[in-house]
Amino acid sequence: MAYLLPAEFVTKMVDAGESKVFMSTRDTLIRGYMAGAILALAAVFAITIAVQTGMFLLGAILFPVGFCMLYLMGFDLLTGVFVLTPLALIDKRPGVTIQGVLRNWGLVFLGNFGGALTVAIMMAFIFTYGFNADPGAIGKKVASIGEARTLGYAEYGTAGWFTIFIRGMLCNWMVSLGVVGAMISTHVSGKVIAMWMPIFLFFFMGFEHSVVNMFLFPFSLILGGDFSVMDYLVWNEIPTALGNLVGGLAFTGLTLYSTHVRTAPKRNLPYTKTADLASSSVAEHASR
Repeated sequence: MAYLLPAEFVTKMVDAGESKVFMSTRDTLIRGYMAGAILALAAVFAITIAVQTGMFLLGAILFPVGFCMLYLMGFDLLTGVFVLTPLALIDKRPGVTIQGVLRNWGLVFLGNFGGALTVAIMMAFIFTYGFNADPGAIGKKVASIGEARTLGYAEYGTAGWFTIFIRGMLCNWMVSLGVVGAMISTHVSGKVIAMWMPIFLFFFMGFEHSVVNMFLFPFSLILGGDFSVMDYLVWNEIPTALGNLVGGLAFTGLTLYSTHVRTAPKRNLPYTKTADLASSSVAEHASR
């Protein structure tokens, strides 16, 4: 499992961000759509395992399979471009502008939402046999998640909103480490191991991921969740996306970039008599 040094893979992060800014509209939408769809399927997979086995831990352990698949295929999540594209701007790559970064975010958001919504409709159809039957334990579980993670936060007002925001920050701190993990190794096995660990952590801890929520909440609404679209936007998607942006960029992107690309000058320690004596002692010891 070949390992790249931090200075090498952080440079790859900046290169990737630059590439995404200049990607065509068509390719950006396709890659965003497929990423949203695959992550949505992974969410259904994890919830199904948790409900059928009664072991949420097992669902969390297996959820990262979707994340690994979509990144190995070169698809894009909003949480990933939140971290990568600003680095190209900060690094002053030629032609990279704020407008270009925002354009990329908007297109990836649309693609992710389209893919997640498609899977939400398809899975709702499957669970209800074409909306003709009860959705069963899994459908009811998702509906309850939608209500708890909108109205449940709304009960606490501003404190609830900032709770979601902070959970979003913590989420993309971990998820962006998964994105970076895919760049650490040049072997598939190494990439998968490096991605798996932080994604497992975020899912098990119940942190808020904007793209996963693009599936969970529409799916819940389709199956009769007792909350509104506005509840979803105000009390989940907006604070989650903002938290994802701040957490991923602050805790992963900027920290790695500042210390491995824009490394601070090394310290010049002042000459001291103590250091001279220590050097003489070492030389004397070596001559014996």
